Amino acid sequence: MAVPGAVTHPELLETQHVTYAGQGATISAYLARPRSGGPYPALIVIHEAFGPNEHIHDVTRRFAAQGFVALAPNLYSRGPAFDPADRAAAMAAMFALPDAQAVADLEGAARFLREQPGTTGKVGCIGFCSGGRQTLLLACSSTVLDAAVDCWGGFITRATPTDVVTETRPVPVIDLVDRLACPLYAVFGAEDANPSPADAKLLEERLAAAHKTYTVEIFPDAGHAFFADYRDTYREAAAFALWPKVLDFFRRHLGGASA
Repeated sequence: MAVPGAVTHPELLETQHVTYAGQGATISAYLARPRSGGPYPALIVIHEAFGPNEHIHDVTRRFAAQGFVALAPNLYSRGPAFDPADRAAAMAAMFALPDAQAVADLEGAARFLREQPGTTGKVGCIGFCSGGRQTLLLACSSTVLDAAVDCWGGFITRATPTDVVTETRPVPVIDLVDRLACPLYAVFGAEDANPSPADAKLLEERLAAAHKTYTVEIFPDAGHAFFADYRDTYREAAAFALWPKVLDFFRRHLGGASA
């Protein structure tokens, strides 16, 4: 199976498991960066509901190979651990994660990256599925980001399938869009139901009304999680079309490595 951005020279990268200070807790994370050169802009890579699996770590290495210092935090670091193959357990963990806690932990990730040697001080964020929602949430709740890419973040108009708001998700993310603090690239699949093309249209309307810097794009012949090459949702053509657009967006707003 072909995947966009596949790392062909892993020996040029340095990877390690690290920890950093989150909201009253130690957050575990996976860090990947080029071994030499720089300084480089930094990226936070947020996992799907299933947690920071090998696919997310691989995507983190792909960004590192393109000249970024990339960090994939585990937003479930406080536990309890669950089997990522257990979809019900993953959904329960996702809905139980308080938005305020996620924002604080991701702000900690941004601080950690800015403190790393060989970084430029610019920090972007990309997230997939639930991580896409958390990327949008962070970009609308904090000023720590310089650019954000939301990949099919669902539940932006309501907290759960049955509730508009919950204790852990007290405000629909769509209602925070007027606070967006950095450029946004929001990615949707035409065949997705959550987020749907209608959600994409609503997001774009809210962004336009608030005079924000954004791009909202709906990819044809693609559904939810079309970049996740370990799932049967993977759409190779759409994934290869998306990858250079993401890189271009981050390079425009974060800059590249200095000579």
